[in-house]
Amino acid sequence: MTAHLIRTDAEALTVARALAAEFAPTASGRDRERRLPHAEVDRFSASGLWGITVPRAFGGAAVSHVTLAEVIALISEADPALGQIPQNHHCLVDAVRLIGSPAQQDFFFREALEGKRFGNAVSESGTPNAKVVTARLSRSPEGLRLNGRKFYCTGALFAHWVPVAAKDEEDRQVLVYVRRNAPGLEVIDDWSGFGQRTTASGTVTAEHVAVEPLQVLPRAQLFDPPTIHGPFAQILHAAIDLGIGRAAMADLRTWVRDRARPWPDSGVSRAADDPLTLAKLGELVIQQHAAEALVERSGRYLDEARDHSTPERVTEASIAVAEAKFVTTEFALRAATTLIELGGTQATLAEHNLDRHWRNARTHTVHDPARWKPHAVGNHWLNGATPQRHASL
Repeated sequence: MTAHLIRTDAEALTVARALAAEFAPTASGRDRERRLPHAEVDRFSASGLWGITVPRAFGGAAVSHVTLAEVIALISEADPALGQIPQNHHCLVDAVRLIGSPAQQDFFFREALEGKRFGNAVSESGTPNAKVVTARLSRSPEGLRLNGRKFYCTGALFAHWVPVAAKDEEDRQVLVYVRRNAPGLEVIDDWSGFGQRTTASGTVTAEHVAVEPLQVLPRAQLFDPPTIHGPFAQILHAAIDLGIGRAAMADLRTWVRDRARPWPDSGVSRAADDPLTLAKLGELVIQQHAAEALVERSGRYLDEARDHSTPERVTEASIAVAEAKFVTTEFALRAATTLIELGGTQATLAEHNLDRHWRNARTHTVHDPARWKPHAVGNHWLNGATPQRHASL
């Protein structure tokens, strides 16, 4: 597989805008039919956008986090499933940057630049909480073997590599980068979420999968000492929500202008002249601009922490991303709900599929609870507390 090599931030944004325009017209149909976007994912990774975070020393563009977030937001506005599928890919490329050996970096960065896709098999269902890992990497007379069962494995079905979170025999956290077609690895298409329907975020099982040392990374080092891996993961989730909200806003504008009817008591002949409607829309526009500004601001904090990393800069980036994540969550949900409210009964008809925006927003925003973001921000502001280090803040 070969992919175009993107060399600059400007080129990345140009390519993303073109792909978004290509993906958007068929997004509603894919959602309605739960038609997995195999061809679109191939087109997406061949564009070079899946390699834009590879460091320049290895031939990549190393785009800014501001640019990366906008790329994800643009694609997510067109189709948020296509925006979410590479989220894990970029995180796992970042893991190679942070904790990979020189040999691992050379190999996996080359794979990413060639258009190879990294899925994920990190989370597990049925455990006491999301941080518990039961998958195991153990030694046998034949070598290293991986066993475990995972869920919420976004991107794995489309991947060339499936990184699996596990613990080794000394109970250390590891990431095991397994080839998608490795004997003993099975990816099951059993995702049934009411939103983000085509992310294929289902089950991965590993049964005595043979592993080479080159495929094993020390996962615990992603968070200790402090790194930007957590806020890096989160800004991409914020960008997905921003894109979902933008898509709802675009449909909302069209419906209020062209389809909705004014309330009789308003005394106007067009919904677009209803003063209460206009006020509500104005609030949403302000909220959208605030969300966009906070995502961009948090991207700048991440750029600074990546290029000049200190514990203090990592904390600042984490807090900035938490602020963005809270506001983008609220914006996406409110925009999607207001679309139906102001669109009127006609907007609820299944033939229009406008509910997909709310379904996508509600499904994606439960990835991690936004209610914990103000706590982290307030505790840092008042008490100078450092937020927890994991991929959910």
